[in-house]
Amino acid sequence: MLLRHPALLIFTPFIALAAPAVNWIPTGLPPVPATGPALCVGGYLKPEQGKATLDAALAQFPDRASWEAYGQHIRQRIQAGAGLSPWPKRTPLNPLVRAKRTYDGYSVENVAFESVPGYFVTGNIYRPLTAKGTFPAVLTTHGHGATIKTPADFEKQGRFTETVQARGGTLARMGAIVLSIEMVGYGDSSTQIGQEAHKQPFTQTLQVWNTIRALDYLLSLDGVDPKRVAVTGESGGGTQTFLLTALDPRVTLSAPVVMVSSYFFGGCLCESGQPIHRSADHFASNVMIAALAAPRPLLLVSDGKDWTQHNPTIEFPFIQKIYDYYGAGKNTANIHLANEGHDYGPSKRTAVYRFIAEHFKLTLPPSDAAGKIDESHVTIERHGPLHAFDETAPLPAHAHRDLASVERTLRGLQR
Repeated sequence: MLLRHPALLIFTPFIALAAPAVNWIPTGLPPVPATGPALCVGGYLKPEQGKATLDAALAQFPDRASWEAYGQHIRQRIQAGAGLSPWPKRTPLNPLVRAKRTYDGYSVENVAFESVPGYFVTGNIYRPLTAKGTFPAVLTTHGHGATIKTPADFEKQGRFTETVQARGGTLARMGAIVLSIEMVGYGDSSTQIGQEAHKQPFTQTLQVWNTIRALDYLLSLDGVDPKRVAVTGESGGGTQTFLLTALDPRVTLSAPVVMVSSYFFGGCLCESGQPIHRSADHFASNVMIAALAAPRPLLLVSDGKDWTQHNPTIEFPFIQKIYDYYGAGKNTANIHLANEGHDYGPSKRTAVYRFIAEHFKLTLPPSDAAGKIDESHVTIERHGPLHAFDETAPLPAHAHRDLASVERTLRGLQR
């Protein structure tokens, strides 16, 4: 089901307004702990409570000026809550690009770059072979997956999965340069600092910073069009998607998949392990954070079997009202797949392909009678060729080997 809200298309930059009364906490929230941060973990609210907070937000911030003032306040609290205030100094990325493979209409390379000195963000870059001129850029993030017990388990984790490879290859064949990166403690990152690193609160800090540095890398590539920069990911990757979009105005299109909710805040420490949603003077559910994309194009993809099941009736109407403040209702949509579950499967990928093609003026591949985009020209590789580091290309000697040393390095860049 496609939901749209027609209105005039307007693009404006972020505006920090000196508006009064940006400090706001809605009534009816759970009590804060006696000590420590007020974390909003997992199903922190019930659906009816989530809706009530959105209604209260619209009453408190009834126009663009008041919403933008509060939006700027939210951004500052997310940055501080995530442990990124002040922003770390940007250091050289020192990218390593290896092992180019050429397939039907696109190529794949393995990439690693240093988001902070000694910590390597690893991934794959998909490039079109036939397109000319400038290219839109798409950053793709992934959700949580299998624990690695044997090498074969990599096939079921992160950027090595069929769903991530399919969207990378398809978007590249459509004419985009696509960077797929992995979570902290996943894939090659697990080889560097271990899988247990993912279960630490600092992982949220590092993942936000990694996505910002990933945009630095993408925008450094020849031919990338800085006016066409998208980010998309599912589940925990959806959290990365809307946090990056909220904090970085270089994102010009956002497509979080099966994650945006008014009452569920993410069950992993990489999503809700830091006080980004609530402090002494702010509250923001994930749908409020997602709404900070306005007026840039925003697609919510939801389903009927997880916490996004109410998107058509609760979360998306809120998004529509925020976009109406900008006269930009045509820039937002919700694809709701009531009979599907929590994944980034073919129909969800089709929704994202169509949205990106519409806003970035790309040509869609053919589709079948049911409307699903043909992805059959994408070659799904085994995990081995996709690794940025292996026996023939080992991890550099100066790489950190534990999360604590990565944190010390990042903190040193904030002085």
